[in-house]
Amino acid sequence: MKNVKRFITLSLLCISITLSAYDAVGHRIVADIAYHNLTTKARKQLDKILGKQGIIYASTWADEVRSDKKYAYSYQWHYQNLSDKMNVNDMKMLLVNSKLEGEHLFFAIDTLSQRLNKDRSDVEALKFLVHFVADLHQPMHLGRKEDLGGNKVETKWFGKTINLHSLWDSYMLDNKQMSYSEYSIYLQDKFEPQNTDFKRYTMLQSVEASYAVRNLIYNYDSADTNNYHYVYFFSGKLDELLYRGGMQLANVLNAIYK
Repeated sequence: MKNVKRFITLSLLCISITLSAYDAVGHRIVADIAYHNLTTKARKQLDKILGKQGIIYASTWADEVRSDKKYAYSYQWHYQNLSDKMNVNDMKMLLVNSKLEGEHLFFAIDTLSQRLNKDRSDVEALKFLVHFVADLHQPMHLGRKEDLGGNKVETKWFGKTINLHSLWDSYMLDNKQMSYSEYSIYLQDKFEPQNTDFKRYTMLQSVEASYAVRNLIYNYDSADTNNYHYVYFFSGKLDELLYRGGMQLANVLNAIYK
């Protein structure tokens, strides 16, 4: 019995490692962009709760606690399995009825937002929410159920065999060769002319944007092993999703801490 329990524990740990979100750099980029777009009032309140710029340093917490059995319930909050060929009404239905297909990413964002609206000092809910809004903008977190959001899809990355999920978690970000702060500044400069537009985007529009990139990833010609072409094709889309994630997180937090 002990061996069985040990096997189950190790299996769950392996799954939790493969089903990660944007790596630490990605989450800090999203949180940093959000921090710079908070209202003065929201920023002061968040700094008081988490420490100065605390949302940046706490942005990876939800991944870190997955090794703690106490937070096992949150594992499935990191992703939302979406089927192919969904339209905007399908996605809106899932957002509005967030438990329709189980307690996943949409449920987590909705529930945690409600918790914070009731208690703005709920540190746990805040740290979770900061993380999951970023997860929403990692397109493979809206992936297919049958391949675990690309975890079962192998691909070659400059001679190394990896899976599609980790490509978007880490390798695309690593290719930029920038720290989170450098990348954040770059994105804020790049998208500054559209800053006002991004502030108007809704959560549904974020889902649409992330889902559109998700479909491009799945439909990309797998016979094309030119990774430089892959970077060229998707780099701008990655930039936009990261910036969109930061702006959407700022919108959510500004609404809660108004």
